[in-house]
Amino acid sequence: MAVIKISKNNISNRLQTTSLATKRTRGAIINFKYNKYGKVVISLLISLLLSCYQINMVSCSGGSSSLLGDWSHSIDLDENYRVFWSIVDQEITFEIQVRTTGYVGFGFSPDGTIYAADMVVGWIDAGQPYFQDRHIKKHGDGEPVVDPSQDYILLLGYGNDTHTVFRFKRKLDTCDSSHDIPITNNTMKILFMYHNLKPQRGSITPGSLPSPSEAFKHVIPVFLTQRSINSSTLKNQHLDFIDLKNEDAQLPYLDETVHWCKMFKLSQFSKKNHIVRYEPVFDSPSSKMYLNHIILYECHGSSPEMEIMSREYGKMCPQPSVARPFGCNNIVATWVRGSDGFAFPEVTGYPLDSNHARFYLMVTQYANIMTDLSSLHNDGMVDNSGLRIYYTSKLRQHDAGVLSVGMQPNWRHIIPPGQDSVVSEGHCVEECTKRAFPKQGINIFATMMRTHLIGKSVKLRHIRGREELLPIASDLNTDSRYQEFRLLDNPIKSYPGDRLIAECIYDTTRRSTLTLGGVSTREETCLVFTLYYPRQKELATCHSLPSLPTVLHSLGIEELAVGSNPVQIALPVDLAGMSLETRLTTYDWDTNFELFQRVTRKGSFKPMCLNAKGSELTGTRDLESFSPNISKTWRQPPTCSFKYYGSNNKIHSMYNSRNKYVTEPESNLDASSFNMNEESDILDADDEGNNIIQIAARSKTSRSFDATLTNNCVRLTNNNFTLVCMMIIVSIFYYYKNVTRRWTLC
Repeated sequence: MAVIKISKNNISNRLQTTSLATKRTRGAIINFKYNKYGKVVISLLISLLLSCYQINMVSCSGGSSSLLGDWSHSIDLDENYRVFWSIVDQEITFEIQVRTTGYVGFGFSPDGTIYAADMVVGWIDAGQPYFQDRHIKKHGDGEPVVDPSQDYILLLGYGNDTHTVFRFKRKLDTCDSSHDIPITNNTMKILFMYHNLKPQRGSITPGSLPSPSEAFKHVIPVFLTQRSINSSTLKNQHLDFIDLKNEDAQLPYLDETVHWCKMFKLSQFSKKNHIVRYEPVFDSPSSKMYLNHIILYECHGSSPEMEIMSREYGKMCPQPSVARPFGCNNIVATWVRGSDGFAFPEVTGYPLDSNHARFYLMVTQYANIMTDLSSLHNDGMVDNSGLRIYYTSKLRQHDAGVLSVGMQPNWRHIIPPGQDSVVSEGHCVEECTKRAFPKQGINIFATMMRTHLIGKSVKLRHIRGREELLPIASDLNTDSRYQEFRLLDNPIKSYPGDRLIAECIYDTTRRSTLTLGGVSTREETCLVFTLYYPRQKELATCHSLPSLPTVLHSLGIEELAVGSNPVQIALPVDLAGMSLETRLTTYDWDTNFELFQRVTRKGSFKPMCLNAKGSELTGTRDLESFSPNISKTWRQPPTCSFKYYGSNNKIHSMYNSRNKYVTEPESNLDASSFNMNEESDILDADDEGNNIIQIAARSKTSRSFDATLTNNCVRLTNNNFTLVCMMIIVSIFYYYKNVTRRWTLC
């Protein structure tokens, strides 16, 4: 659908051109006298032009001077709540479309609860929007209260018989450290609410929001600062695609969670191709609400079991870690709710070659997020969603590879209970990178940071010699429900002899027993998967594992009894005869936690340098290593929310933390890629049962024109603009017919 924008500049230019033309011909052509009909027509023409001008100016007030033609990202938080957002420079603009005529709320939680949350609340009353920047007190009653500093700017607000819509913007970091949460390159926990009632007469006093505890819904993890996929570049290439979809996967009933496994055999790629992009393919709007994440593993080798699985429809995974027994270690693609998919940089692609790997395992997690359990389907509903893999036979400059860095899943990875910050480190040591990395180094361009249920932050540290460089990636608010490949702002070079450290911090305050490392959800992990180029064939897994002496020392054990079964302690004397299991379960972690942390972080560990088939690299079997002796460390610089005083006593604000804010410069945005055809596709994809956009956008109480919403302005659709033009043409014709005979020459 073609779109014509009417802007102030266009109107001004046209009026100016008309004025100049009139001056040139004055005295030679026209000196018109018009009757009463002419006055009416002229008034109508002026009114129409001013209306077009007014729509543009009023709707754009407070907006950016450089407009996006469409939103960069969107997500359905539940079946009634849709969010759009785009980032330009250091500002983020949101639009929320909610199926309610009461009040709505949207914001961010620091820890997954409502307390200390930063949010906005709004409603429409008699066509008038009410909108406030609010927060929830950390030790309050749970009702959002109005901020003393209003840092969210309302751009648009309206409602109809079914929906309420608000568009607003804010700075990524508002510098209101008391009540606002900075939007950073961490996983953001979105808090949302809606109710069918609204405050009376626009009241914002405490207690005026009807039943806020009932209005609050879920907390949804989302990576807001993800970079947009540059679809215009891919459109210029000849790409093929293959859909890897589930076949009648059984959706969970009520609040259950299901992991579904489907094996694919791709034997048709006799020559190497490059995967350049992937995106989700949804079966239906109803089943889409159950999709939580999809992970595609590359499997090495073959077996009769893999062959049989590839011929089956799929089945429930016996456990989420089912990929490992089949040698499916490399994660090729991953999608989570709220993600748009992933596109590789133009210089690289992931090799798709049946001579290298034929089997791929797709693990899909289904979980219900609908708020009204009574409206759920009957037991037995199925889904056929999956991933669309775009590939090309025109090979790019480099093959991409996957390198796993972190802690080897094993019981020696011990995480004590009752602590708010337990640090674990998995090392990819210098000896491994020296043997595997090419002389010119590798370029890491994306990472996926992974923990299970109690992980709260992950960082991929980068050590060169005795100097710690900027972290390659970090997420200080990680969430096990939202882990995907994230494109770095710029590729990071890592050379032979560098050390990479996956540092994970866990919060175990809600656990009364210790947690051990492993692959199940109840156990824990600390891994960072990196996408890099050029691909090297030596190293696929670069992990470490605490040595047995380090583990024993951290538990106050000097010596184990030789040949005992179960394993028993020999020394010290006061522990003699106690089993190792008993020591683990009865250890006084509160008293000995600091000693445990010091020993595990400074003690020896076993490096594990493995190739894609799980075999150790030559010469690495007997390696033993320790934490590096770093003389120059890296510290997180403050932002404007956390100022510091320099040597001259002046306040400084720093933004040079790598990937603190991952946004694309305004000049890099391809305006041509934001068109109404793409938006129409989105509208058409919704069925009537989940049609949030259409209903909200096509029946407005606060606007006389049916306008299509863009990032910061209202833009007339083609039909509306055509109607206006037809009215102007008819008016001109009528004017000409009735008035032209009264024109006289000067």
